[in-house]
Amino acid sequence: MANILLTGGTGYIGAHTAVVLIESGHTPILLDNFSNSTPKVAERIQVITGVKPMVIEQDVLDTAALVDVLNTHDIQAVIHFAAHKAVGESVEKPLSYYQNNVMGTLSVLAAMAQAGVHHIVLSSSATVYGENGVPPMSEDAPLSATNPYGQTKVMMEQIIRDVAVADKTLRYAMLRYFNPVGAHPSGQIGEHPRGIPNNLMPYVQQVAIGLREKLSVFGNDYPTADGTGERDYIHVMDLARGHVLAVNHLLAGNDSFTVNLGTGKPVTVLQMVQAFEQASGKPIAYTIAPRRAGDVASVYANPQLARQLLGFETEYTISDMCRDAWVWQSRNPNGYDEA
Repeated sequence: MANILLTGGTGYIGAHTAVVLIESGHTPILLDNFSNSTPKVAERIQVITGVKPMVIEQDVLDTAALVDVLNTHDIQAVIHFAAHKAVGESVEKPLSYYQNNVMGTLSVLAAMAQAGVHHIVLSSSATVYGENGVPPMSEDAPLSATNPYGQTKVMMEQIIRDVAVADKTLRYAMLRYFNPVGAHPSGQIGEHPRGIPNNLMPYVQQVAIGLREKLSVFGNDYPTADGTGERDYIHVMDLARGHVLAVNHLLAGNDSFTVNLGTGKPVTVLQMVQAFEQASGKPIAYTIAPRRAGDVASVYANPQLARQLLGFETEYTISDMCRDAWVWQSRNPNGYDEA
């Protein structure tokens, strides 16, 4: 069992991963600057697991402070979540995204080298496949990006690969997420977007709870089952479990690897809306809006490699995702702000 540092550890995916790490016998240490999260998460994790994880307020750009954390807490592996993640915002603030995401990764790797930590799991994204991939997306597809956020993920992956070539002791796992949704079934932790949500599920949740008037569905003339875009939605608890399998795989002495984490089953926007209506018992008002530039008809994973390497299988259905998201939203209408 290992001490594992989670950068951005109080964020949406980090918090759920911390729960599964604790339940697996590991000790997660959560490092965050709280730019898009809250330290209150640790108390919620304690309610779920009986263990309150250590939380360290620190920015990943402070390399010297990271070295101190890695040494002081005898860290055996780093799961690197800390990154800005909104596509639209990245177009408006590219400097902020390159500074935080790319320079942050450089800082983490430099700190690991100084502290003698040899295992890193990277929170990557299916955005690295760009617009030109043909679904289902396989890990050997050529990489590209259509926005600064996606470009930072391409660069973060390449930096880690280059460092691993130079430093034969470094082992990495690159986890390319598709569309994480849902919440812990307890309703204690979930996604708490600041401002207007950038993703479908939190927006649908806010329409259901009455915080938003209606959903805009961008395009209904795609070559899909109902004309709306289709994506690969994965329950955040399945995603969290994928991280634990990945870190265990590295700690067992296995080679570096890159895998998709998705279900391999595309779901359209309207299918997700209908599933959420059934789960919540609330009508979801929506209007059809023009397609957004850069959107494609269909993006979903080929999940075979994660299955082969890690034994990773998703367990939660779309109904489960909507149920758990609604439990979180209905019990926490303003996220963690009321806690």
